[in-house]
Amino acid sequence: MERYVEDHQKRRLTEHVDIMTAIDILKSQGYDHDELIAELTKVFFVDLDAYNEVVVAA
Repeated sequence: MERYVEDHQKRRLTEHVDIMTAIDILKSQGYDHDELIAELTKVFFVDLDAYNEVVVAA
């Protein structure tokens, strides 16, 4: 997912369902677990506590 987004343009990912949807999309594009957070933070401001809760629950 080669994109560059200015920080002031980034959307916030705070809801579990939104984080899970983003993770599912990245996994469907072939990203592995170790690459997910790096790719997500390129495009979104991610609530890391919520992200960790989603990952642990999955």
